[in-house]
Amino acid sequence: MSLTVCVAQLNPVVGDLSGNARAIVDAARAAYAQGARLVLTAEMSVCGYSAGDLWQRPAFIQACEKTVDEIAAQLADLPDLTVVVGHPTGNADYRTRCVSLPQHTNRVTALRAGQRIASVAKQKLPNYQVFDELRYFTPGTEPCVLEVEGVSIGLLVCEDGWFDEPAQAALAAGAQVIAIMNASPYHMGKARDREKRQSALSQKISTPIIYAHMVGGHDEVVFDGGSFAMQADGRLAGRARSFVEQNWMLTLEPQAGAAVRLQGETTPEAERDGLIGLPPYQYAYSSAEVWQALVLGTRDYVRKSGFKQVVLGLSGGMDSALVLAIAVDALGADNVRAVMMPSPYTADISLIDARDMAGRMGVRYDEIAILPPFEAFKSALAPLFEGRPEDTTEENIQARIRGTLLMAISNKMGSLVLITGNKSEMATGYSTLYGDMAGGFGPIKDVLKTQVFALARWRNANDPFGTGSNPIPERIITRPPSAELRPDQTDQDSLPPYEVLDAIVMRYMENDVPLADIVAQGLDQAAVEKVTRLIRINEYKRQQAPIGIRITHRSFGKDWRYPLINGFRETP
Repeated sequence: MSLTVCVAQLNPVVGDLSGNARAIVDAARAAYAQGARLVLTAEMSVCGYSAGDLWQRPAFIQACEKTVDEIAAQLADLPDLTVVVGHPTGNADYRTRCVSLPQHTNRVTALRAGQRIASVAKQKLPNYQVFDELRYFTPGTEPCVLEVEGVSIGLLVCEDGWFDEPAQAALAAGAQVIAIMNASPYHMGKARDREKRQSALSQKISTPIIYAHMVGGHDEVVFDGGSFAMQADGRLAGRARSFVEQNWMLTLEPQAGAAVRLQGETTPEAERDGLIGLPPYQYAYSSAEVWQALVLGTRDYVRKSGFKQVVLGLSGGMDSALVLAIAVDALGADNVRAVMMPSPYTADISLIDARDMAGRMGVRYDEIAILPPFEAFKSALAPLFEGRPEDTTEENIQARIRGTLLMAISNKMGSLVLITGNKSEMATGYSTLYGDMAGGFGPIKDVLKTQVFALARWRNANDPFGTGSNPIPERIITRPPSAELRPDQTDQDSLPPYEVLDAIVMRYMENDVPLADIVAQGLDQAAVEKVTRLIRINEYKRQQAPIGIRITHRSFGKDWRYPLINGFRETP
């Protein structure tokens, strides 16, 4: 007899225990109506991932435990339905925290007929990239095998699926199928890495694998969904949709002996159509996938933060154009406001292109000239600056006026300010603290400038959310980038060509390649020394910048933890 399984690919809100519970219960009831008798949810589906230091709050742990029991009670009228949920559990006594290792665990629990019937704690605790689980949890040691309608299913939690031992222990305990509950943050290429790993594991243990994954944005990370299943021989048995909530159904068919075969609907893999960087650090990526991540991350951050609308400065340049397109795809044109703030150095074509793009996207568009406040600032400072020529000081004043205007609109209208800086600028400090860095969220903070251009061209050729084709005027893409803070300024006056700059950032910042090796790989030594110096001396800016969506395996966020005061100097 076959068993119908539902992977409830949900988008929880961290800390919204009642809302998350309601989503689990609703998904479970809908799946039951479709014939499912086992429902799998993601790691930490009850509380959301990552809850960070909330996991150290006794009241939070207690509330999570209570919520698990409430979910069980609400589904007690379906006694033949088993639902697996993820949650923290353990010792909630705050007095032990500073004098001993964490006493609670990252756990999944199976619920049936109003009761907890099985549970397992995560054995392998990740402590790299954005993860810091050794701060919060103690590892589990025992396997867990759950029986549902005659099928024995071994339960694993996230990182345990990247090692052989937890799955082998579950097999030794009688598992016929391995189910892995996950909250695995997105970065370019991560989905393929997951499937490749689970394919290899299923072949090694000759056992089918179900991978239940979270979806949605939380702070800087995005969970991309794309839950999947592997046959015992490593072949793909099915794949859920990416970047959307879904009750993904699959069937387990018992075969001769103890074997089980899986069958589920398969969503096609995203096409890899982009390249970023230079060999040997050159990555293939899917523009459609990256766009979905940026849109979902923006939408969820705005909405989960309690905002309905956003505002951004539209300069007529590439970065703000891309952010505007992302914002409209994420929130709809009615919830996006663009403000052009021309200075004495703003080119006429910048005004023309900004008006053009705002019209194409159908957003509210305003223009506020910054010359009057700029002159007022210069007049007020004239006695102090007498005899000193204009320099970056006056450039930064212009940026800070713009930041002040946007924050004033935010305060008055209740809109979240989106900053428009990209990863190349964040790396080198090519931005103004309290100016263009002023705001609440950075949609392209982890997008290198070369990829900004590539994504703009992709979006002009594609309209994935039906908000309008070809939204970015061609001249915005083809013009030399400029901050327009002084006459005839271009970005390349101060920075190496972006192809070179981004290649250095990918090596040094994302992959920790020694400077000598970067130079040996053919990049100009002077450029390498300049860019890495800029990365080092601008840490103080980055630590005051808004968070932004993470799309690489190392972003300027939780992945990057360098001291502000740093006397170390690396030489090629």
